[in-house]
Amino acid sequence: MAVAAGTIRAAELPNEAQRTLALIEQGGPFPYAKDGTTFGNYERRLPAQRRGYYHEYTVKTRGARNRGARRIICGGDQQAANDCYYTEDHYNSFQRIQR
Repeated sequence: MAVAAGTIRAAELPNEAQRTLALIEQGGPFPYAKDGTTFGNYERRLPAQRRGYYHEYTVKTRGARNRGARRIICGGDQQAANDCYYTEDHYNSFQRIQR
């Protein structure tokens, strides 16, 4: 399995993802109950870290009836928005977010 391929600049993220990143930095409030929960990295597509290091946040998808497929996963301090990754295909691939 490949570990996160490529990077994307924060300014190049879709507007909804930029808003999610801003919410992460300010500590919420988040629109979905699962936002901020531990991301297990079971697919092993992100660099290996201790359990509980990564947290997931929903990126709104227009027209989706549920949470959709887009997420931002951040590691470490939950309000620092450091070591963050963007996926638009529900964990199949990731891009590291560059600041």
